[in-house]
Amino acid sequence: MAQSGVVRQVGSAVAEAHAARLGAAGSVTHAHVADLAGPLAPYRAHDLDDFVHLLCAVYGRQPTAIELALGSAPEASVRAWLETASSAFERERLYLVRLTSAVGPIPSTPGAAETEAALLAQRHALETLARSERSGCALGAATALVADWTALRPLLDKVAARVGVDVPPCALPKEELIVAALEAGASTVTAERAIRFGAEQLLLQQRALFDLLEARSEAREDL
Repeated sequence: MAQSGVVRQVGSAVAEAHAARLGAAGSVTHAHVADLAGPLAPYRAHDLDDFVHLLCAVYGRQPTAIELALGSAPEASVRAWLETASSAFERERLYLVRLTSAVGPIPSTPGAAETEAALLAQRHALETLARSERSGCALGAATALVADWTALRPLLDKVAARVGVDVPPCALPKEELIVAALEAGASTVTAERAIRFGAEQLLLQQRALFDLLEARSEAREDL
């Protein structure tokens, strides 16, 4: 019975750590995300289009980061979660690609070469996390991506409503399934640390993307 108590405490700690990471560094805490979620002024439409284009530049290619994480996934529940998440994220990727096509050309912005270099660096960083052989790292990155993407989905749906693209239901794993996968993956202290590292690095990359989007928005305002 004492062992069950320990399991519950560990599980609670993993869930609390997951929630704390998202609360502190999730994309929805970024000031530019709040701007994008606000009233749809004419200039903000360009910012939303830019968001779709840059998000697609990072996540619109195959294989996705979650699909890559399957390469080093353990058996049983963690692998099952990654397979479900990978399938659902592929549908999100296709939705993103459709939106990118529908919004038209990327908004003209100074510093195109610098933007491309930053996006290339982000894709490399995400691929490195997804391919990590450090047990737990890829899972941490994948769970953080799913949770963060779910929070950002309303922005994609906002764009879809403006350009007339049908909004598909979001099939990404819900919060309780994310936590269950984290609890299964955090079987050792080392794995738990790797999960934390992977998640923190993924959220850092997400915030860097919004830093870039914010800088591009300001550059357009200066034209």
